[in-house]
This record gives sequence, structure tokens and C-alpha cells, in this order.
Amino acid sequence: MNTIYQVILFLHIFSAVLSIGPFFVLVPMIPRMRAADQRGLLAYLSLFKSTVSLVKHAGHVLVTTGVLLVWKSAWSWSTSWVVMTIAVMVSSVFFLARAFSPVICRFHAQKISQDKLISKLHRSVWIYIALLMIMLWFMVAKPALW
Repeated sequence: MNTIYQVILFLHIFSAVLSIGPFFVLVPMIPRMRAADQRGLLAYLSLFKSTVSLVKHAGHVLVTTGVLLVWKSAWSWSTSWVVMTIAVMVSSVFFLARAFSPVICRFHAQKISQDKLISKLHRSVWIYIALLMIMLWFMVAKPALW
């Protein structure tokens, strides 16, 4: 394995960790949000927005390095695990775009209550983690589905 490939692979794995890891930090924070006053809740929401921003940027690196890895390897774009990873990735991108920032904006516009906001964020965190775990499984297990 040449050095360039190893660097790209390292960056790909590191960006995968950055794409999913921060959401595990948010899980224990959600119960605290329920008990928070308005000022505390705003601080938690700021952390949510920062996390989503970090994940988006890590996702850019993840996609770029993924393309480079397929290009530099013997894998074909029609390989089942590559196709399924891309399908789940596209789903997760659309989900990420709709699940967090718009919900937080609706709360700031006073269109949803604090309880409803927290419930939506809690559900969205777990759905996003599940999507990324599926994608991670495809990348690690590389199943031959067809």
C-alpha cells in the first residue's frame, strides 16, 4: 500500500469518527436540556449547532477522501457496498439538513415548545447515529449484496 493511499485512508477514517462521534456527546446532554432554564437551553442549542457544523465539515472530508479511495483502489463504483454506502450517505445528508437547524430555528421563532424541541432533537440524534452506523457497517464489512 503506498503512502498517499494510507494518508487518504487515515483522513477518511478520522473524518468518519468526526462525523459520528460528536453526536454521542449530545446523547447525555439531552436530559439536562429538559431541566435547563432558557439561558441554559440556549447554550445547549448553541452546542447542537456547533456539533452539526463540525459534522457537516467532517462529512465533506469524508466524501472527498471516499471518492479518492475508490479511485485509487481496485473497488468499482458498482460494487454493492459502495453503492449502498453512497445511498445511505445521501439519505444522511438530507436528514442532517432537515433534522437539526430547522428545528432549532422553529424554536427560536417560538413555533414549537421546549419539550417538543427536545423530543425532536433526541429522536433525530438517534436516527442520525443509526444512519451513520449503517454506513460504517457497509464500509467496514464490505458485504457483497449482489
